[in-house]
Amino acid sequence: MSPRFPIRRVGHDGRHYFFGYYNKSNWDPSGRLLLANQVPWRDARLTPGLAAQVGYFDLAGDGAFHAMGATQAWNWQMGCQLQWLGGSPARRMIYNIRTDDAHARYPYFGAEIRDIDSGASRELPLPIYVAAPDGRWALSVDYRRLYVTHETIGYSCDRLRPTLANHPGDDGIHRMELDTGASTLLVSYDQLAAFHPRASMRRAIHWVSHIEINPSSSRILFLHRWTERVEDETCFLHRLITMNPDGTDMRLLECSDHPLPQLEENFDPAAVGTFDYEKSEYQISHPLWRNDREIIVWGPHAGSIHYHLYEDREGGRVEVVGKDILTENGHMTFSPANQRWLLSDTYPDDRTHERILFLFDMRTGARHDLGSFYADPGLSKENRCDLHPRWRPDGREVCIDSIHEDDRGLYVIDVSAITGRD
Repeated sequence: MSPRFPIRRVGHDGRHYFFGYYNKSNWDPSGRLLLANQVPWRDARLTPGLAAQVGYFDLAGDGAFHAMGATQAWNWQMGCQLQWLGGSPARRMIYNIRTDDAHARYPYFGAEIRDIDSGASRELPLPIYVAAPDGRWALSVDYRRLYVTHETIGYSCDRLRPTLANHPGDDGIHRMELDTGASTLLVSYDQLAAFHPRASMRRAIHWVSHIEINPSSSRILFLHRWTERVEDETCFLHRLITMNPDGTDMRLLECSDHPLPQLEENFDPAAVGTFDYEKSEYQISHPLWRNDREIIVWGPHAGSIHYHLYEDREGGRVEVVGKDILTENGHMTFSPANQRWLLSDTYPDDRTHERILFLFDMRTGARHDLGSFYADPGLSKENRCDLHPRWRPDGREVCIDSIHEDDRGLYVIDVSAITGRD
């Protein structure tokens, strides 16, 4: 790390800490509390019985981890979808849990809301993928389906394994009202398979991921994915789609359907490297709202793959971001304080296994590398540790998950030497 960007590790008690994905910040609005998951293992193979502690660090107080609950519904990539719940003066967190409800829409899975001041909690009947910024509703999918189609972001199941139709009409993205737990199916997999259909969809299994809600809670984006070979991620096909919070006005922004020689019988999925999928020239990944109208995403458009900025309308403007500078897939977010600054990272270099954390200046086109972090090449797709950088609300610090000091830990990096200039 450069001395311009001071870095400190959060948590020094012999346990392992991580947050999960890049798409939501683990900082509370004040910038004082930092959400985290605590586990006793560095890289365990996940089974349904393994529990993670859920809580927060008080960065302006004792600096210790304050456990608020526990969950057995988590994975190394996204954690338990732990996030702050907006729209209320109470300081509340929401996260996924396993339950004893065999009759739930997704048996044995739900979510929990917990008030960190009173300790009071309330259980919800569906697991969440993301909660709306206004704190009124959340979106849900079947994590058992994800465990089959894309194990890295699913939850293992033991008591009831689902029988998965390729594109069922009674499952897809559900909306759940957080005050009552009532839910509505917004779009089914059958509807997605019929929406601008492609020949490659006919025999494929379908799922969705990377579901995100815009800042005003008025639009939803997601990736629709399908494949005939779930064991090989390079066979995944992708579309970027948006819709209203009631499922209407669905728009297709991008599709990367392409021929798949990997489907030949003599193809060996074991020959695919851990990060080959993330480096595919057809990958659409890591979309996130820049604001209510624009989406940043890594993906192909007009025959070339880049960081692209999409306008949320069919046939809308698509701009390349950082051409010849941002040349690799990463986990990108804009500063909540100033959209001039784009924060992202790279996947490990094939030779050095180093990942680069950087800021990109949307005004000048300059890239500022913040540091390089070693990734253990012995970790698998499922238990790897990506940086997944996340902003503090004022844009002066960022938080990453990293394993460069062997332990899995949270690190806070001061970037105000750059972002504090204006």
